[in-house]
Amino acid sequence: MIRFIFSAFLVFCSVAGFSQDTAVPATVQVSKSSKLILHAYAKGVQVYVCQQDTKDTARYVWVFKQPRATLYADSTYHTVIGKHYFNAANNPTWETSDGAKVSGTKVQQANATDSNAIPWLLLKTTTPDATGMFKSTAFIQRLFTAGGKAPANADKSQLGKTVEVSYTAEYLFYSEK
Repeated sequence: MIRFIFSAFLVFCSVAGFSQDTAVPATVQVSKSSKLILHAYAKGVQVYVCQQDTKDTARYVWVFKQPRATLYADSTYHTVIGKHYFNAANNPTWETSDGAKVSGTKVQQANATDSNAIPWLLLKTTTPDATGMFKSTAFIQRLFTAGGKAPANADKSQLGKTVEVSYTAEYLFYSEK
């Protein structure tokens, strides 16, 4: 029985590693020498505000304001391990329930496989004083997104209003070797 469980685990790890190499566009991949620190599942909202288009003042657009999500240890969203939000400097931040914290800035993006989903991202850590389990984090990926895109249309009657669009994603945190 133990041999079966161990074999199944090895197959799972092989498939997971293969998935990263083949399913993730090169623009948002981390180097092969990077070490995975944490794989978290997020469920939350992308918040948008309706504003007048700066390039065409006759138009109105939904502008991204902030993310707000709960982080989970599992893809079934049962075990809460933290949260995702913008910090005071308006940088995306991930914080675990025990207080470990890291922020990042976008380096690259790629279209999601779902045309209704927000893009996949590669972010570089911007927190020199990251804490706890994130202390050695160098890169963060946002992958396998579903939902979260801004509404396609906006009009004058929506000016100043906010909308929250549900999304899910996987966040992977890596250190450099």
